[in-house]
Amino acid sequence: MLPEFSAQMVWKKLLSSQAPRISVFMAVPTIYAKLIQYYDEHFSQPQVQDFVRAFCQENIRLMVSGSAALPVPVLEKWKSITGHTLLERYGMTEIGMALSNPLRGVRVPGSVGTPLPGVEVRIATETLKNGARSYTILAQGDEDNTQVTPGVEGQEGELLVKGPSVFREYWNRPRETANAFTPDGWFKTGDTAAYKDGVYWIKGRTSVDIIKNGGFKISALEVERHLLAHPHITDVAVIGPPDMVWGQRVSAVVQLRKGEMLSVKDLKDWARETMAPYSIPTELIVVEEIPRNQMGKVNKKELLQRFYPLV
Repeated sequence: MLPEFSAQMVWKKLLSSQAPRISVFMAVPTIYAKLIQYYDEHFSQPQVQDFVRAFCQENIRLMVSGSAALPVPVLEKWKSITGHTLLERYGMTEIGMALSNPLRGVRVPGSVGTPLPGVEVRIATETLKNGARSYTILAQGDEDNTQVTPGVEGQEGELLVKGPSVFREYWNRPRETANAFTPDGWFKTGDTAAYKDGVYWIKGRTSVDIIKNGGFKISALEVERHLLAHPHITDVAVIGPPDMVWGQRVSAVVQLRKGEMLSVKDLKDWARETMAPYSIPTELIVVEEIPRNQMGKVNKKELLQRFYPLV
């Protein structure tokens, strides 16, 4: 047990010939990003890279990412380093683990796979009419299959979950408990999701990761995945400060590689090749390090308050 995270020490443990074979290695995306950074800085020789890949494939059975969204560039880089396709899944305290890519079989980068045994999920949109809430079901499924309402394949809505692993109540908080469930007993995760190409995709927290800009709904997580492919960017958090004209604007808080510089114009010019025009950040904030909690998550409400205190 390491007292704290150290990329050097983790690599030492992973590549130790004295340690027993690793059955499961689990980490948050930030840890994988830090391990990749250390690898790039210290394992540059081709013969060393070949050894790392061969050793990890032989001595590690499974590598898992969780607790926060895994950027596809991190997944792809990790696969090139170790030969392992990180297993992505979805869960939270209130529901346990609900969806997962398969242990054996094709894992779709960026998706959270399909429901686990005993779990039912829905993607639905909520409407309020005459004081009453109603839900339009876009997709509903379990471990065996998912039924999609005709004409709405890929449409986004809130992810709802039902099953024996879902919690019963928030202790001594009846109002919060009532608000957390639909009238027919489905838990409201607060995450926006879509079902497409046979798997489920998490677009982000509805409250902070869905940016409404001029009629478009932009997934901050998808923007982050694109920006992490930029050669100068090592970490990024996309936020949506209020805008009087557009509703919200797209702002990128980024951490750059040592010695690199990046302007908004340079970023826009680069992003036009792969991103929809409305999703390209119009503001760029460069920081030494993006603050994260112990689980590797970014508190985007705090970032908004820090960089946009008057809006």
